[in-house]
Amino acid sequence: MIKEYKTIGEVVGPLMAVDKVAGVKYEELIEVRLQTGEMRKGQVLEISEDKALVQIFEGTGGINLKDSAVRFLGHPLQLGVSLDMIGRTFDGLGRPKDNGPEILPEKMLDINGEVINPMARDYPDEFIQTGISSIDHLNTLVRGQKLPVFSGSGLPHKELAAQIARQAAVLNTDDDFAVVFAGIGITFEEAEYFMEDFRKTGAIDRSVVFMNLANDPAIERIATPRMALTAAEYLAYEKGMHVLVIMTDMTNYCEALREISAARREVPGRRGYPGYLYTNLATLYERAGRIKGLKGSVTQIPILTMPEDDKTHPIPDLTGYITEGQIILSRDLYKSGIKPPIDVLPSLSRLKDKGTGPGKTREDHAATMNQLFSAYAQGKQAKELAVVLGDSALSEVDKIYAQFAERFETEYVNQGYETNRSITETLDLGWQLLSILPKTELKRIKDDMIEKYLPEKG
Repeated sequence: MIKEYKTIGEVVGPLMAVDKVAGVKYEELIEVRLQTGEMRKGQVLEISEDKALVQIFEGTGGINLKDSAVRFLGHPLQLGVSLDMIGRTFDGLGRPKDNGPEILPEKMLDINGEVINPMARDYPDEFIQTGISSIDHLNTLVRGQKLPVFSGSGLPHKELAAQIARQAAVLNTDDDFAVVFAGIGITFEEAEYFMEDFRKTGAIDRSVVFMNLANDPAIERIATPRMALTAAEYLAYEKGMHVLVIMTDMTNYCEALREISAARREVPGRRGYPGYLYTNLATLYERAGRIKGLKGSVTQIPILTMPEDDKTHPIPDLTGYITEGQIILSRDLYKSGIKPPIDVLPSLSRLKDKGTGPGKTREDHAATMNQLFSAYAQGKQAKELAVVLGDSALSEVDKIYAQFAERFETEYVNQGYETNRSITETLDLGWQLLSILPKTELKRIKDDMIEKYLPEKG
């Protein structure tokens, strides 16, 4: 039997204390009936003897302590899932916001998910083509991986996110592919940009979109990525689909965690973030993967803006520990007009070797990737040397490398946000750039591959 309590003790920010409760569970969903008859939802954060601390999703403004009542519903926050979700847009709590009909759920799922047995996990090793050369060739994304994008304030991560959502595909399979997009604390303009892009390109037809805007309650931000991941797990593990989850901006999620932690008067950790930030982020990122015996997979691309472009800030720092690499956007490349401004040298995909090679991409993938990395690094060094000592200080080979670095950025990295390159086109472009170098410099590629793929100098 559901009891109703009129024993609200105090309200602090988005939090509310309820006294003299019994049988209440952690993360249990609650309903608050205001004196006006308005209903708000919340969740239990903490239980101590007969007191419960709850967070209210819609905020606590206007709650009269004496005349409002609280009901504990006996279950955690849930999302009603169905295949009808594809092509639809929801708010951060999973309610339709596209003026379409209510979803008739096939089942109700706990948004906190279920723990995956590590022994049941399958190793990620199938190539996902994003159509972006800097990712597909040099920092390859594979099914079941979590590969974050580290951006900065004002950098074009929204354009990159929309491009990946629009272009991503799993090659050599007839299995269904879907994109789950979660906007976390983003502005109205950003939300409109994504929705317009999804509608214009038809990407919305294979997408499930969750939008939590900057003017929505911060507390809702905690639920938004969990809603998205719950939908993704349903489509992947129960419907056999390959699902790509794009979450932007994880920094806003962490700021909401810090706000709630401060309201709970918890002892702060680094830079005021709660000490459990790492654990909390892990509960999201570790929901990516493949499960043995099941066809589907969940692949994650979380996007975060590094405060002051600082890679050592707690959010990118802890994210880097949990995930399998990172794609880093460069402010210098952005100022130079490179689109997308992906800085390939510090970027990394730890699983790239597993998703490349014959039958997945092409036999020359790994060798050309290593050679391009090496040549670009040498070219950057040569350009920096020329700035300090002048061009006359460079050898003839250094000058060729400097030219290579210039063309690599303008022709290879700078592909724009509308170009969708196949992996074959990317590999061929890589060979064209390598043809600038003397054959004697191609030390990371076998001779038979050079004979087969290297174009003749025109």
